[in-house]
Amino acid sequence: MVVLGVGKNMVRSIRFWAQSAGVTVTGGRDGRYLLTDFGSALLGECGLDPYLEDIRTLWLIHWKLATSKDAPLLAWDYLINNWHEPEITPSAVISSLRKETIKQGDELSAATITGHFETFLHTYVPTHSRKGEILEDNLDCPLVELEFILQRGERETNPRGKHEAVYAFNRDWKPEITPGLFTYCLNAFWDARHAEKEILSFREIAHGHGSPGQIFKLPEDDVRARLEELNKDANGPFSYAESVNLQQVRRRRLCREPDLLKRIYRS
Repeated sequence: MVVLGVGKNMVRSIRFWAQSAGVTVTGGRDGRYLLTDFGSALLGECGLDPYLEDIRTLWLIHWKLATSKDAPLLAWDYLINNWHEPEITPSAVISSLRKETIKQGDELSAATITGHFETFLHTYVPTHSRKGEILEDNLDCPLVELEFILQRGERETNPRGKHEAVYAFNRDWKPEITPGLFTYCLNAFWDARHAEKEILSFREIAHGHGSPGQIFKLPEDDVRARLEELNKDANGPFSYAESVNLQQVRRRRLCREPDLLKRIYRS
């Protein structure tokens, strides 16, 4: 609190998001928070991108927030993996999230769910003025640079003329997700959800829960092009095979996370 000049609530917030982004973890008998290998490699004194200047780092943080298996963030996990509507409207999302919490046996109030969804939304959508202009002086989340969610307009919600914003995931090609970054995330997905398998189908990598295609909202053509790119590295950890009836990726060998992380920033 003294070093950073922040209050108790902000300390709790920093602690929560650092954990959610995979940067810190509790450890030791005294319950201290320690940097993970990922956090140290990325943000340490000799880190790969300690000031979040590289957009690939922002995509990595997005990946970490959206792929936690042990303590998934409700809006991230549900909306990114299970929301199949072409548009995102607050009223529809809040209703669906409430049903989801009931299904999970952890019913939350409408106010709690609304706050959670708004946090999710403002992680990716910049703050606007009443005139619709982006407010440059606002402290928006760095992840708004990803343009992962875009506002598509407004919609009338009742006969009294009340409106709500309409959003959508950006499903365009994303060249800033470089081959090294894609490989890192494919390896992380494999380790977390399919560690026992040697082969995965194209569909699983493009659309599976927690997959690179799903988490980054990549078009199928983009995922296919990235998988074909894997074959250019004869010593790489993955290979892709495609025929009339078969599209699959083979895992040639296991890789260490730090090695794949360094490869992202070499290119």
